[in-house]
Amino acid sequence: MKAITYTEFGGPEVLRLAEVDEPHAGPGQVRLKVVAAAVNPLDYKIRNGWRPQIAPPFPAIPGVEAAGVVDEVGEGVTGVAVGDEVLGWTVTGAYAEHALAVDFGPKPADLDWDLAAALPVAVETSVRVLDALGVGEGDTLLLHGAAGVTGAVGVQLAVARGATVIGTASPGNHDYLRSLGAIPVAYGTGLADRVREAAPQGIDAVYDAAGAGDLEVSIDLLSGTDRIITIADPKAAELGVTFSGPAPFGSRLGEYARLAADGKLTVRIAQSLPLEDAAKAQELSASGHAAGKLVLRP
Repeated sequence: MKAITYTEFGGPEVLRLAEVDEPHAGPGQVRLKVVAAAVNPLDYKIRNGWRPQIAPPFPAIPGVEAAGVVDEVGEGVTGVAVGDEVLGWTVTGAYAEHALAVDFGPKPADLDWDLAAALPVAVETSVRVLDALGVGEGDTLLLHGAAGVTGAVGVQLAVARGATVIGTASPGNHDYLRSLGAIPVAYGTGLADRVREAAPQGIDAVYDAAGAGDLEVSIDLLSGTDRIITIADPKAAELGVTFSGPAPFGSRLGEYARLAADGKLTVRIAQSLPLEDAAKAQELSASGHAAGKLVLRP
């Protein structure tokens, strides 16, 4: 099968389109014929060798999120059959024609493939964080990095729970945040004053999806660390803030995929590119200027 591989850490130039052996579903696994694979910032960080704790064996196939059609079902897997359309997390790399998965949910037939591939990480992350923070009716949530893919999903899910969301973003994204139901504020110097102006009654919780150094301001605004969670700031531990990492999500993903198919949950798709343009996609991801999710089509 065709796949993007790399055999050493480095820049996007180490990525190569290659012919590799197809994986086959083992116990507890399904194999997907990948239709769309999403690009995440973690992909280029692993490729650069910046995440040694999760460094893959070489040759490595990048990518985690994918949407595709089940074409093999391993021993012990129930509730899914060959021919089913699913979305979820791969364990063999998503930038390929075939990938294995153990954590996935059903894809509605009327859900766009690119959008399906863009959902798993953002949905799981935001549901996990909002649940841990106990965000609900009447809360005011400060969400850093609100215009990013994960942050924007967090905005929508928090608003759906009845929360008021104050979202930090660059001014060019403020209209977008308003369209999602958030109150936008610009990040940078003077952030605390702008948040106080936007939420004179105060804030109840903080979801940091940016990791841009705003935890100390958040602690000051909240007068403590009890309801602050970051998914990106390495200073969390020294500041006494909870750092939250991914957890299995499985079939719950189908509920949110249905919301997306019904137009009640959206993700901006920046570009959909052919698999052989993986290096270009990762460069765009690393630039921070993609304005939405990047998707590869094998």
